Amino acid sequence: MQVQQILKSKGTDGVHTVKPGTLVADAAQILAEKRIGTVVISSDGSTAEGILSERDIVRVLAKVGAGCLSDKVDDYMTRELVTCTRAELADAILAKMTEGRFRHMPVVEDGRMIGLITLGDVVKARLSELAMEKDALEGMIMGH
Repeated sequence: MQVQQILKSKGTDGVHTVKPGTLVADAAQILAEKRIGTVVISSDGSTAEGILSERDIVRVLAKVGAGCLSDKVDDYMTRELVTCTRAELADAILAKMTEGRFRHMPVVEDGRMIGLITLGDVVKARLSELAMEKDALEGMIMGH
């Protein structure tokens, strides 16, 4: 299954972005309100400059304390983004996420962000694919 199919199955929620200079507290508020795990840092809403996850915030809170909530997302965001294109396969994405120990990946083409997929999205897609394969094999064995 390709990333494009995963994006289609997700619907049109879009990618939640914040501008550089946004306070960590404001980013955390968006994460809580939207019930999402990450925001992408983007000056223009379509170029991924960084990513900040709920895990990033928790780690900084434990290390620095609550004062970090007044800092900017730029101070703690991941700048070295691992991205994918819509043509990549779910298995490859799953391997990248597992090896890199991260759960969110921007989908980028021609330098512009067209979506965001999560580890959960990829696992759900793979399980669906495996269920279809199982049904097809059972049908072949049963002669249907």
